[in-house]
Amino acid sequence: MIDKTEIERIKQVIVEKLSSIHTLKRVQKINQLVDEIAGQEERETESLSSEEQVVTPWVVSGKIDHDKVIEKFGCKRIDESLIDRVERLTSRRAHVFLRRGFFYAHRDLDKILDCYESGKKFYLYTGRGPSSESLHLGHLIPFLFTKYLQEAFKVPVVIQITDDEKKIWKKLEKEETKRLGRENVKDIIACGFDASNTFIFSSYATVGGKFYENVVEIADCITVNKANSTFGFTGEVSTAKMIFPSLQAAPSFSSSFPHKLFPDEKKNIPCLIPCAIDQDPYFRLTRDVAPRLDFIKPALIESKFFPALRGNNGKMSASDANSAIYINDSAADIKKKINSAVTGGRDNLEDQKKYGANLKEDIPFQYLSFFLEDDAELEHIKKEYGEGRMTTGDVKKRLVQVVTEIVERHRMARAAVTDEMVDAFMTPRPLFE
Repeated sequence: MIDKTEIERIKQVIVEKLSSIHTLKRVQKINQLVDEIAGQEERETESLSSEEQVVTPWVVSGKIDHDKVIEKFGCKRIDESLIDRVERLTSRRAHVFLRRGFFYAHRDLDKILDCYESGKKFYLYTGRGPSSESLHLGHLIPFLFTKYLQEAFKVPVVIQITDDEKKIWKKLEKEETKRLGRENVKDIIACGFDASNTFIFSSYATVGGKFYENVVEIADCITVNKANSTFGFTGEVSTAKMIFPSLQAAPSFSSSFPHKLFPDEKKNIPCLIPCAIDQDPYFRLTRDVAPRLDFIKPALIESKFFPALRGNNGKMSASDANSAIYINDSAADIKKKINSAVTGGRDNLEDQKKYGANLKEDIPFQYLSFFLEDDAELEHIKKEYGEGRMTTGDVKKRLVQVVTEIVERHRMARAAVTDEMVDAFMTPRPLFE
């Protein structure tokens, strides 16, 4: 885009060239045209940056249409029959994230349920790329949901800490990514995972042996052209970025892990991966590769993006502290951030009473939809706020209460996590009886 300095320079040149013939009206007209062109370019650029949807494993931006993401990636929507089946098989109510449609897409979830219904086990795999010392609320969502799945289906969980990823993409120092990874593990443990049935591992510490053998086998099946078309890689991308999808794929296959984790007779166990939908490209490739290696294709259950405080363009990000509520934020910080969040409330009380709030644009209401457990209360707020009988201030006040309670509860749980507990979770041991 042409910056303002350049625009003024162009104007000055035009004025100097034409001043000798005293064409003032012509100069004014040209200046007007220059301003109009620059303004049009700026509007188009702003439109692209705020509305054009970009969804990759590394960048989520623009106004996200989650239905279009499903179409683009080719996965399936989770319907009520699948949710009903989950409830029937687990004999418990579906998690709030599932019944309210935040985990909304899948690949082969029905096959995982077939497996479970026939009496066979599966395992769960999810992960975290450590780039900040504390997790934010968006980071917690896949772990809270994975914990629910672990409890509901009584199955093992493996969690990959991709400390190598942040060295590759964020250019963080290796030792720093290792340190951040260990700090993040404490937050993950604080979510309440079953210590006897959960293995958390670091890429740096684990890649070797059978794991590395599978990485090589996977990588050997992925051509440069396939990686480029999936991830948009160019000739300037490092070879480390080219190999990373294979590192993220390997935990999808139970044979990647040490003998102590999965006994030999259970070396081809189905895997279900809870993750945000931007991670889908990794596992599309993984599913393409699996049959060539005689492995079972991993299944996925995928979530929408947790919105940033500043609005529905993109997702909450660790790279922008003001877009996110962190687990180590103080009560005052939480209140301040929520009070500054983008809302769908009207500009004045009269209009709010007359028209009600635009709930689709209201971030505080969306956050309540994630974290307020009481369905009846949420429905009440939806009706009263949407029809103008409740104010934005009322909704923000309730959200401050809900989020502060969640953060404080998590902070207390994290404070109880010792280095010895971290070591125990990260030690290979039998996960299946």
